[in-house]
Amino acid sequence: MTRPEVTVKIPAELHLFVPAGRRAATTTLTTDGSSSLGHVVESLGIPLTEVGGLAVDGREVAAGHVPVSGEVVEVRAVTRPQAVPGAPLRFLLDVHLGTLARRLRLLGVDAAYESEDIGDPALAALSAKERRVLLSRDRGLLHRRELWAGAYVYSDRPEEQLQDVLSRFEPPLAPWTRCVACNSPLREADKESVTDRLADGTRKTYDVFAECTSCGRVYWRGAHHTRLAAVVEQALRDYGERRSHHG
Repeated sequence: MTRPEVTVKIPAELHLFVPAGRRAATTTLTTDGSSSLGHVVESLGIPLTEVGGLAVDGREVAAGHVPVSGEVVEVRAVTRPQAVPGAPLRFLLDVHLGTLARRLRLLGVDAAYESEDIGDPALAALSAKERRVLLSRDRGLLHRRELWAGAYVYSDRPEEQLQDVLSRFEPPLAPWTRCVACNSPLREADKESVTDRLADGTRKTYDVFAECTSCGRVYWRGAHHTRLAAVVEQALRDYGERRSHHG
C-alpha cells in the first residue's frame, strides 16, 4: 500500500523547532496512514503546546485527525494573548528558569519553581496535579503527554523571557504582593515584629516592611528597590494597561 503524502504549511515562528531541511513555507511529508495529525506535527519537532490550531484543506480539524494522501495541512502558531481555560492562570517553571520565576513573582504572578532538577516526569506530573502551565526551554519536556498545559520560552535572556510570557498569557499583575523566594503571599509587617530579623543598618534606615506568610522572609525598599521597580514599571506600562483594556 502506498503511504499517504501530505503537504504541511509551517509558519515562520515555528521553524526553529523543525529540521533545517524542512524550514520552507511548505514541506511534503510521507505519513504511515494511521498516525494522528498531532503525532505527525510532533514528529517534525513541534511541541503541540506551540500549536494554536490545525487546518486541513482550509477547515479546522482536531489533533486526532488522521491525514490522508493529498491533504494540505496548515499548522497555526498560538494566538497571543493565549487563553488557558479550566483553572486560574498559574505557572510552573523548570530548574533553568529561576530568574524568570523570581521576576514573575515580583509582579505578583503565581510562579512555582523547583530549584533542584526533579526530572521531566515529575515536572509534567506536577503541572497536571496543580493545573499549572509549564514553562520550559526543553522541547522534549513539552512533548510529554501528561502535561496539563505548557509553553516554550523562546529566549535565553531573562528580560526577553519575561516579555515573552507576559505578552503570551497577559496574567493579572499585582506587584510587590508575593515572596520572590517561595512564591507565597506577602503581608504588611510592623517594625517591632520583624526587628529581630533585621541587620542594624536596616533597622535604623527603614520603617516600612512586609513579610512572607509562609517562609517569614522580610522585605523592605532597600538598595535593590530601584532596579526592581524599573522591572515592575516596565511590565505595568507594557502589559498592565493592555489587560485592563481587554476587560
